[in-house]
Amino acid sequence: MEIIVSGMRPTGKLHLGHFHGALVNWLRLQEQYQCYFFVADWHALTTDYATPQGIRESTLEMVMDWLAVGLDPAKSVIFRQSRVKEHAELHLLYSMITPVSWLERNPTYKEQMKEIVGKDLSTYGFLGYPILQAADITIYKANRVPVGVDQAPHVELTREIVRRFNQLYRPVFPEPEVLLTEAQKVPGLDGRKMSKSYGNAVFLSDPPKEIDAKISRMMTDPARVKRTDPGEPEKCPAFQLHKIYCTPEEIEYVTKGCRTAGIGCLECKKIMIKHVIEELAPIRERRAQFENQPQKVEEILASGTQAAQQQAGATLAEVRETIGL
Repeated sequence: MEIIVSGMRPTGKLHLGHFHGALVNWLRLQEQYQCYFFVADWHALTTDYATPQGIRESTLEMVMDWLAVGLDPAKSVIFRQSRVKEHAELHLLYSMITPVSWLERNPTYKEQMKEIVGKDLSTYGFLGYPILQAADITIYKANRVPVGVDQAPHVELTREIVRRFNQLYRPVFPEPEVLLTEAQKVPGLDGRKMSKSYGNAVFLSDPPKEIDAKISRMMTDPARVKRTDPGEPEKCPAFQLHKIYCTPEEIEYVTKGCRTAGIGCLECKKIMIKHVIEELAPIRERRAQFENQPQKVEEILASGTQAAQQQAGATLAEVRETIGL
């Protein structure tokens, strides 16, 4: 089977944006590939090195959500990045051959240096995280990396590093290919991108009443000031959730009702809310089981770490022999 590698920074409980943006795709991939899904806790330190206190707790919260949605440790290797030290050693070796100019041209680096305020990002860890990312991917000799279009440049940098390594020494690593994923874009309650930091998220673990209350007050088309004002569904953030959750007949009904002011915004949202609650119900139930057995989550991570170490160790032994260390 071809190998897939992907990870997430531990941010705690996951929301609908994570679910439709990544996890739905991961569930499909684990049926077709040998998958390595890791908690990117070292990557969390690249921007939050001054406040690492919540990483361990956030890791467990996030992995509980992974397992609750259906990631299967019998099909995928689920592990903590920081427990597999081979990632760090390969990162170090790659850093010896990677030109600084390759890192400075990284579009994400440039954007975040401008956008993230209140944090000192003038560290090697932040500049060099794409090298660590390359190590994360290639230590398992990944064939494909699932990413959105905005993350494709990161994989291309990994390919460049691999190409340079293979040319300097001998061919060891395959050049991983981008596996573009069409992630569903999920707006937050205020119309911006759904994010925990914005306080606009619907979490996978939210109970039905909270889901109902949150989405009921979700931003709609600003042109509908009064109940009798017609609106335009495409200008309504809540309508994006309708596209994800509702049947074609329901979408046709709410589209007509919105444009003619035949239905109010709350009535419109209630049609979609019931589907969100129905989808999250089994996920929340499975998550509750893991909440009552946190040790089971730790055991899954420990088992996954052991499997990851075995593969990573074999790769690194080959790398050391190739370089002459």
